[in-house]
Amino acid sequence: MSEATELSDTTSTTRWRPRVTTPLRDFLNTEAGSAGVLVAAIVAALIWANVAGSSYERFWETPLSFRFGGAGLELGLREWVNSGLMTLFFLVVGLEARREFDLGDLRDRRRFVLPALAGIVGMTLPIGIYLAFTAGGPGAAGWGAAMSTDTALALGLLALVGRNVPAPARLFLVTVSVVDDVVALVVIGAAYSEQFRLTPLLLAVAVFALTLVMIRAGVRGGVVYVPFFLVVWVATLESGIDPVVSGLAIGLAAAAYTPPRGELERASDLFRSFREQPTPELARFARIGLARSLSPNDRLTRTWSGVSSYLIVPLFGLANAGIEIHGDFLGEAITSPVTVGILLAYVVGKPVAITGVSALVTWVSRGRVRPAAGWASVLGTGTIAGMGFTVSFLIANLALDDPELSEAKLGLLLGIVVSSLLTWAVFFGTSRLPKPRKAVALLGDVDELTDLIPDVDPGRDHVRGPDEASVTLVEYGDFQCPYCGRAEPVVRELLTDDDLRYVWRHLPLTDVHPQAQLAAQAAEAAGLQGRFWEMHDLLISRQEHLRIADLIGYAGELGLDQDRFHDDMMQPACTEHITADLESADLSGVSGTPTFFINGRRHYGAYDVATLQEAIRLARVRARIAAKRR
Repeated sequence: MSEATELSDTTSTTRWRPRVTTPLRDFLNTEAGSAGVLVAAIVAALIWANVAGSSYERFWETPLSFRFGGAGLELGLREWVNSGLMTLFFLVVGLEARREFDLGDLRDRRRFVLPALAGIVGMTLPIGIYLAFTAGGPGAAGWGAAMSTDTALALGLLALVGRNVPAPARLFLVTVSVVDDVVALVVIGAAYSEQFRLTPLLLAVAVFALTLVMIRAGVRGGVVYVPFFLVVWVATLESGIDPVVSGLAIGLAAAAYTPPRGELERASDLFRSFREQPTPELARFARIGLARSLSPNDRLTRTWSGVSSYLIVPLFGLANAGIEIHGDFLGEAITSPVTVGILLAYVVGKPVAITGVSALVTWVSRGRVRPAAGWASVLGTGTIAGMGFTVSFLIANLALDDPELSEAKLGLLLGIVVSSLLTWAVFFGTSRLPKPRKAVALLGDVDELTDLIPDVDPGRDHVRGPDEASVTLVEYGDFQCPYCGRAEPVVRELLTDDDLRYVWRHLPLTDVHPQAQLAAQAAEAAGLQGRFWEMHDLLISRQEHLRIADLIGYAGELGLDQDRFHDDMMQPACTEHITADLESADLSGVSGTPTFFINGRRHYGAYDVATLQEAIRLARVRARIAAKRR
């Protein structure tokens, strides 16, 4: 198999999917898909502003007010979008950051050091470049517009211009952007807030602290928190600080975790009660129980991620990207210190800072701290980070007036085009490298974090395939689970690969599959007579017939000693093995079946043949890189 094929992106899907959430993959797919919508909104804003410029400004300056008795709040439409709806965008940013810390690579806190430094320097160097061009002129106050990467747009365009970009490159971009977004919002709050008032800010902090106490106390009804968060938003707005900061804070407070088996079992009990007695009250309890089995982070992400990507961010682009472009304006703006400063800050400052800091930290630490992606991916991350939009437009609107405001927007829009072209050039050039060098350039040689606990032990685990295989596929399965039955033909096709080792670990979901535990014991009892895999194949193919009489009949069909088989099923040797697999599933964060691990790394996404083959090929490339390093 060629390494070029091994690095190809996978797009296959199936009608069935694992029932666990991913730390990052859903977010990446959503942002990539929404890039076209955002670009369309930017183009529409430019056309609107140049065809009917006066109507564009009149529309977005239309006041909209809400009044409750004698109190009220009035903002222009653009302000409602920038300070209201964008709070939800930064809520999603905060949720993603928290997910990375709780479930992603950043759960190893040491891996945050390099992206944090790259993010900070990746903001300060562009600011320095911008200030060097404006040199105390009328545009100098807009320095904050030259520092922040638009994560959503960068991820989307990275998928478009950098074909077959590996996941580590996207992960590195996200971790750098986590710091970028947090620091940018601090800058908005500290440097671009007018008429600061302490009392409303203290109220916002107090109410937010109260919500943290409620979360700690186990109050889990999402609707309960809505009034508190509205108070936080209004109080932050009244304090003079841009209220989008509150969205990030709320997102960072929402913990992320995979659903524990205990919560899922309680949800199953509630659903079973409703099935036995389908009343509205039990339906409500079952619905609440199912929702509560998911983490707050997951529930909020599922609610707001699509809305943010496909509605809020494009609407923000429509409200802010409209600038009148005519001959006189272009003639002055193209050489304006503001336009040139913004453009060079992003297309030069970002890649130089991110790549340079990564190289410097790697050299100083003698390789102990280095990027989790290859150097081509790091450079491509730096070039694609050279585009600012959401935060940059927010700050430009706060800090500048025309003509400097329009010049800054032009520089930002040009930066998007130039950064996309540079990124395409980086990955196009990388694709021309010899295959082994290309693999290292894209993936790097850092060991991946291991999700599987404990590691595979051939002396204890049930293993198919050669011991010396470079890739190990572990499945946590349930013999009565229909999804495991559907996955079995996929596994059989994968096992035609003579460089693959396959391991089965038991995860009988007894709350929904009452015969799964006995079936697992039957497989273990057959294993004591040297026929585990033969019994495994029979059980997975006859999932609807797993009563004790059926199991003893299968033992006879396989030529086993049926009396011994029956006795062994109840022996500690069988039950303890299953218990150990259950403990392993809990330690590895597994709560549903089938769940796959490839070389110790949990597989998220579809488990059809094409998708798993691509994941296995990528794991094989990493294994070869690791073997060469050793």
